[in-house]
Amino acid sequence: MNKMIHTDKNILKAGERVSLSLRGLYRCFGYKQYKMSRFEEYDLYVRNKDFLVSDRVITFTGASGKLLALKPDVTLSIIKNTPESSTGLNKIYYNETVYRSSGMGSNDFSEIMQTGLECFGALDSYSVCEVVLLALRSLEQISDKHILDISHMGILSGLIDEADLSGEVRDKMLLCISEKNRAGVTGVCRESGMTESLAKRFEKLVDIYGPIEKVLDQIGEICETDYEKESLSELSLICETLRSCGKLGKVCIDFSVVNDMSYYNGISFKGYIDKVPTGVLSGGRYDNLMKKMGRSGGAIGFAVYLDLLERLDEHSDKIDCDVFLLYSDENSPNEVYTCANEVILGGESLMSGKEKPDDIKCARVIDIRKKVED
Repeated sequence: MNKMIHTDKNILKAGERVSLSLRGLYRCFGYKQYKMSRFEEYDLYVRNKDFLVSDRVITFTGASGKLLALKPDVTLSIIKNTPESSTGLNKIYYNETVYRSSGMGSNDFSEIMQTGLECFGALDSYSVCEVVLLALRSLEQISDKHILDISHMGILSGLIDEADLSGEVRDKMLLCISEKNRAGVTGVCRESGMTESLAKRFEKLVDIYGPIEKVLDQIGEICETDYEKESLSELSLICETLRSCGKLGKVCIDFSVVNDMSYYNGISFKGYIDKVPTGVLSGGRYDNLMKKMGRSGGAIGFAVYLDLLERLDEHSDKIDCDVFLLYSDENSPNEVYTCANEVILGGESLMSGKEKPDDIKCARVIDIRKKVED
C-alpha cells in the first residue's frame, strides 16, 4: 500500500508556508480564490492613483493598441472584475504578485507577493468583525509575537470636518497624526485657527495608544458629533467581539493607522510581528472606493506582504532536512534508495551524500556505510 509523503515545512520559505496556511484559513470561512491576469488597463490605475502605494506603474502597449500596466494592486482589479454574488456578498481571497516601485529613491521595481482577502457588497456587522478577526488570525499563523493596531477613519474624518480642514492643511494634519507628531498636530491646529477645545481633541486623539480596555473610554471624550459617535459605536462593537472571542490581548487602538480618506471610511488596521520592523499586514474598510467604481454596498479587506517575511528565515533556527543519509561506494544504489525511501515514507525530509557538509543542519544522521564496512 502506498503511503502519503508529507511535505516538509523546512523545504518552504516563511512566505510560502504562511501563504499555504492562510489560503486554507480563508477557504474555511467561505472565501473563494480570485485568479487574475498579470496586467490591467492602465486607465484603471490613472483614475484611482490615490489608492495606490505609488503612482509609478510599469506600462506597455497591448496588441489591440491599448495601454496596459503590470498590476501594482489587486483590490482594484477584484472590485472591477468580480460580478455581484447571488448572496449579495462577495468573499474573495487571492495569492498574487504585484509590481511596485522599490522606493527609497530607487528607479527600480520589485515583485511583491501578497496574500489577502476582500469582502464586499451587502456588508453587515458580522462581515466586518469577521474580517478583523481573520486579520488577527492571519498574524497568529505567522508568529506568536504579533500585534494588531486598529483605528477608525470615521472618528478622524469627523474631527477634520468639524475643523473644516482641506487641501494642504488637511494633508499636513493627517501626516502628523500618522507620525504621532503631537507638536506637529498642535502647530496645524494653530495654523488653521481652530478653537482651543477642538485643538485639544485633536491632541488627545494623537496621544491615544494602548490596549482596548485602557483607552476605549478616552475615545468617547473626543467624539461629539453624531457621525463621530456612530463611528465609535462601530469600533466598540468590534472591540466587544474581540473581547468575547478572547482576542483582546494582541490588539491595540492606535489612531496613527491612517489611510486616504478619499477611499477609506471605517475601521482601519495594521499588523506587526516580532523581528520585522514594518507592518506585514494592512487593511480597512473602503466603501468610498466602491462608490467611485460604480459598485453598491460596502467593502473591507486586507493584504499580507509575504516578501517581508523573508526576515523570519534570516532569524530562523530551521534545519535543512530531518535526516542526512551517509553512504559509500560500497553501497548499491538499491540499498541507498531503499533506506532513503523508508525515511521519506516515515514523513521526514532527507538529504544524502558520501560526506555531510558542515553548513548542512539536520536533526539526525543515518550512516549506512558502517553496515558495509563492518
